[in-house]
Amino acid sequence: MYIHLGDNHVVPSKEVVMILDRQSSQDSSIVDEFFKEQRDKIVQLASNDAKSIIITLDKIYFSPLSSSTLKKRAQVAFDID
Repeated sequence: MYIHLGDNHVVPSKEVVMILDRQSSQDSSIVDEFFKEQRDKIVQLASNDAKSIIITLDKIYFSPLSSSTLKKRAQVAFDID
């Protein structure tokens, strides 16, 4: 199955490693360092501030959708698989 991340982007649910809340991840120096190291893999889907971050096997997406919405979509995808 696939998960819609916003801005007409979908990813296979099997490739999703982690879904983070953007607000809570901003306070972590470890997360900041990770993003600096992986900046060439970041895809901005949110024209405004991102609400969530989706880490996949190949890319890191900054999404306008909330992490709770994405979690629900991921749960449905895993239930169907």
